Amino acid sequence: MIYLLLYIEFFKIGLFAVGGGLATLPFLYQLSFQTGWFDTAQIADMIAVSEITPGPLGINMATFAGFNSAGILGGIIATLGIVTPSVIIIIIVAGILQKFINNKYVQAAFTGLRPAVCALITIAVWEIVKVSVFDFPLYEQTSNLTDLFLLTNIAYFFILLILMFKIKLHPIIFIALSAVLGIFVRF
Repeated sequence: MIYLLLYIEFFKIGLFAVGGGLATLPFLYQLSFQTGWFDTAQIADMIAVSEITPGPLGINMATFAGFNSAGILGGIIATLGIVTPSVIIIIIVAGILQKFINNKYVQAAFTGLRPAVCALITIAVWEIVKVSVFDFPLYEQTSNLTDLFLLTNIAYFFILLILMFKIKLHPIIFIALSAVLGIFVRF
């Protein structure tokens, strides 16, 4: 039964997550709350693993989430679920888009989709920021403002942000360095 649910849920995510991998994040957070298959901290882990592995972010995240929920077969089924809508839609759209690409309604639809995708990605970024630089559970216990912020993570964020703008290296290098730094700081 979980395999059918994985396929259906990731099919829905694949159908409505317009804008790529980061656009899947709001759906994954909702799925997390609905099913309990994974928690928000695991979503941050999914993002990290998905970013350092080859392939599209959304598909990698579906595979990771499916594997987390139901093992290898769960990973395969979640991956198939998220990919199926794209395959169907691309086959349909590719056949008709060339005829209507200059149509004012098609252009208007794309104009409307861009801000929607931007909003989905912004929500996803906020969810990542919440688990990466804030400690809401500790703050709720202590009500001490200094407990709200993960100062080390905030410092890492700004250092990496500056380095990424200044030093044009491949993102995988920054991700790998961050993982190594995290290991050394944690242990």
